[in-house]
Amino acid sequence: MSVFTTVSVDELTPWLSAYPLGQLLELQGIASGISNTNYFVTTTTGRYVLTLFEEHSAEELPYFLNLMKHLAERGVPCPHPVMRSDGVLLDDLNGKPAALVTRLRGRDISEPSVTQCAELGRVLANMHMAGASFTGSTHDSRDVLWREATAKSVFELLNADDQAMLMQTMQRQADLDIHALPQGVIHADLFRDNVLFDGDKIGGVIDFYYACRGAYLYDVAIAVNDWCVNADGSLDDQRVGALLKAYHLVRPFTEAEHAAWPSMLSVAALRFWLSRLKDKHYPQAGELTHAKDPQHFQKILQWSITHQAEISAMWI
Repeated sequence: MSVFTTVSVDELTPWLSAYPLGQLLELQGIASGISNTNYFVTTTTGRYVLTLFEEHSAEELPYFLNLMKHLAERGVPCPHPVMRSDGVLLDDLNGKPAALVTRLRGRDISEPSVTQCAELGRVLANMHMAGASFTGSTHDSRDVLWREATAKSVFELLNADDQAMLMQTMQRQADLDIHALPQGVIHADLFRDNVLFDGDKIGGVIDFYYACRGAYLYDVAIAVNDWCVNADGSLDDQRVGALLKAYHLVRPFTEAEHAAWPSMLSVAALRFWLSRLKDKHYPQAGELTHAKDPQHFQKILQWSITHQAEISAMWI
């Protein structure tokens, strides 16, 4: 279980008294996630999620909390931050910034269907449209400069073939004109474990703590690389097509996005290959943590490089 900062019932009870949520009934650690400490909190008024932020500072976090509030109030199925009785959204618990948000219906899925991929495309496009009116801004913590620095830090730890693939993808990233693509608020981490399904409908999109301003297509590529990928790293054309078509019906893609699509898939795969390599070779100290396998995104990246024509043919 990914718990970096332990919270006991005795510690949470007085902290929770600042919120108009009644009495604490249950506190349960959440196994998923590798960046923050998360607990399910059940009180006499409902069910919530407590997050203790391990990487973000108290100065950074109002952006994410206000973004979720903005999106939730515009019909996006995402957590709504809970205010303390004095109107404060962010507090401190056991030395870490901490916040409570509403707990949403549904559960994450391991094997998404074509129908569920289409639902994801629709909700992602709606989220991009709703976020267009959000005026806050923040730095992308996994931007080009981060990718360049991380690539340098892990380069000598790779074999010759992986070093060549890394250099090739870094060059493709440098050649990609991001500024020519539509931009706005993106989730930037829309994996299967960050989406809750209630049947074939999305009950919630969670974990907005990598959200930033970026190319909408980058967000789509991140989702496709997780939701539409096969075990060997290849993409399933039916799931890809369903996701892209449903998205396009809400926010039509541009010609520039079409041209950038193959390269963007590689850049999106690079971002998560690098982050998993960093977690493996430079792990964060924590209690009961787990790091995800870098080879998964290594395979996805390799396939995206060697099947450019096939990827282009998958476009709607």
